[in-house]
Amino acid sequence: MKLLIGLAFVTIVASLFSALFFLMKDRDAKGRTVRALTLRIGLSIALFLFILLAWRLGWIEANGVQFKRAASLLQSQYTST
Repeated sequence: MKLLIGLAFVTIVASLFSALFFLMKDRDAKGRTVRALTLRIGLSIALFLFILLAWRLGWIEANGVQFKRAASLLQSQYTST
């Protein structure tokens, strides 16, 4: 799963840099730049939807910041000063 998400992210970044290359080198025809940026947007949306679907199906789990604990730590920081 991590490999698939990583490959998608690398493909998105490669599309972004190819659009930059076409923008700098291909001054007359902007079609390739627009196509590369459209591909990047489409891949980004597809990656987001895939991650959301994988989370809903239980393939991946959220294990990031615990919001209650983080909120209490922030609150104690501001009240102690």
